[in-house]
Amino acid sequence: MQQEIKSSGNEIIGSSSDMSLLIVDDEQNLRNQLAKAMERRGFIVSTAESVSEGKQLAVDNCPKYAVVDLRLGDGSGLEVVEVLRKARNDVRIIMLTGYGNIATAVVAVKAGAVDYLPKPADADQVAAALLSHENAMPPPPERPMSADRVRWEHIQRVYEQCNRNVSETARRLNMHRRTLQRILAKHAPRE
Repeated sequence: MQQEIKSSGNEIIGSSSDMSLLIVDDEQNLRNQLAKAMERRGFIVSTAESVSEGKQLAVDNCPKYAVVDLRLGDGSGLEVVEVLRKARNDVRIIMLTGYGNIATAVVAVKAGAVDYLPKPADADQVAAALLSHENAMPPPPERPMSADRVRWEHIQRVYEQCNRNVSETARRLNMHRRTLQRILAKHAPRE
């Protein structure tokens, strides 16, 4: 049976006979809201809140589509991506994360994701990314991250990679240690 998927504007944004979707996110409210929104768009949704549960559903259900959070309570969403790719080679995977940066986007795409969306991503963005043609360039985001936000996230990532060692992070970023400490003490800039 052929199903048509419509966006909130009632235009058809895709059609397919297999609309199975796995959503893996440890934030219960976000996971449930996205699941309901995607069901309204014609997807048949199953959800998981952990890497282990996501991997099990990936093997059991072999979904056509998946939305996976990068950082989960029990590990990395990239582990789920790997299992999804082994279970079904034509699966279309979107990575969602609150910690978006270029390096993790590259890792996600190399692991098999077709797109990478920063949280919070609305259901229309997710559906468009899942149903877009493979080689089509996605449209520019309505509200892209600011340069300050991108810089802050890059610094945070290097800081985490250096095991939260300020001196080592400052050395690798070619930055004075005190300057780095001031940056780390501030909250993330708004998008």
